[in-house]
Amino acid sequence: MSAIPIRLRGETLPMTTELLEKYNVQGPRYTSYPTAPEWTDSSPEGAEAACARANAKGSPVSLYVHLPFCDEQCWFCGCFMKIVPKPDRAGETRDEIEPYLADVHREIDILASRIDRSRPVKQVHWGGGTPTYLTPKQADRLAQHLLEAFRPDADAEVAVEVDPRVTSREHLAVLKNRGFNRVSMGVQDFDADVQELVNRVQPFDMTKALVDAARELGYSSVNLDMIYGLPGQKRAGFEKSVEQILSLHPDRVAMYSYAHVPWLKRPQRVLAAHLPEGTEKFAIFVSGIERFVAAGYAYIGMDHFALPHDEIVKAQQDRTLHRNFQGYTTHAGCDLYGMGVSAISSIDDVYVQNTKDYADYHRATEERRFSTVKGHRLTPGDFLRREVITRLLCHCVIDKREIERVYGLRSFDETFASAMARLPEFVADGMVELTPDEIRVTTMGRIFIRNVAMLFDEYLEGKSADAPRIFSRTL
Repeated sequence: MSAIPIRLRGETLPMTTELLEKYNVQGPRYTSYPTAPEWTDSSPEGAEAACARANAKGSPVSLYVHLPFCDEQCWFCGCFMKIVPKPDRAGETRDEIEPYLADVHREIDILASRIDRSRPVKQVHWGGGTPTYLTPKQADRLAQHLLEAFRPDADAEVAVEVDPRVTSREHLAVLKNRGFNRVSMGVQDFDADVQELVNRVQPFDMTKALVDAARELGYSSVNLDMIYGLPGQKRAGFEKSVEQILSLHPDRVAMYSYAHVPWLKRPQRVLAAHLPEGTEKFAIFVSGIERFVAAGYAYIGMDHFALPHDEIVKAQQDRTLHRNFQGYTTHAGCDLYGMGVSAISSIDDVYVQNTKDYADYHRATEERRFSTVKGHRLTPGDFLRREVITRLLCHCVIDKREIERVYGLRSFDETFASAMARLPEFVADGMVELTPDEIRVTTMGRIFIRNVAMLFDEYLEGKSADAPRIFSRTL
């Protein structure tokens, strides 16, 4: 048995190559439960009915807009996106952009007519693709329409994802003027050789200039995204990238595992060679954790870090942290309404997803209806298991007696007999601590927290090891 030295918060963790091989399996990221592969065909009427139920409850609102366009393909990307090369001449229009934006503008009006205006809007997020692939004028017009249609609360989180390679100070200024207060930038890795291999050349100085601009313009939070496990990555190079990230002093950092799913994302097939795997990839990951924690960042769990002042840290401490399709969030209890092709919504007791077909999406907006094609209505059992999984991922502890009280269970252990039967194995491996009243994830267990959550996933039970590949590996 070969030990892998890990030291976090002054604690040496009992990690071995055998444990890494055992726990590095395919598994969901749990931005929803049940996960999207379990969803089935759905109709716009289901989304309409869910909107009516949510209005009756008066729950707060979160809005997501999907802007799928990019200038070129990053080989690692797993997002639903579309390549539309930039025109050669400055100011030249991009024929595919304006028709899509017209559809999104119509969907804003459709959704605004279905949501009770008395409901508070707590969160707005633009994702992609590359939202700032739009021109500043297009972004300004879309932001004005969206924010005037829904009027977010004064303390709402209004965020945009940007690619520093196509984002200008003017983009940030326009959005800040419209009320955006958070910006998330993709970095992945600053190593020049890695950038070449993944087709995303983005020098450090380019990213720094945009971070500085966001600070100068008054954005309250800057988030930077990294990816470990990319082709050509070495521990020393990644550690240098982490140091460069730290020099920018972001409020939050996401350090995602590269999800290699070439059977789902064809562009990833060019990355089959030079991928760090096993202990090599794990060493890169651990080096990132060690350095961010040493620099004073709180390790939220899975792949997120934040400075102590950040509200996501406070939310974890007071156990109000939540998880949705955008990852960790402080806005639990919101109904999420997604706009754009492929956008996902979580409304009342249903998940629904818009069509991925641009022509179908266009027809739906012209007919003033939802473009829903896929979804799932949660059962009482789904709600219970979603709560348990969410508490694990967000707070790293399950209070069994509290779950029994909230959900009227006679016995937590009996309800989750299958998971409880397997937990002693996780205890023996140093992942979990058990008491009669609690399931608590250890420091090492946080690294493998997806594996712990999978114990409570009823949809995974009974699936054979040779079932069709759906998920990426947990590390």
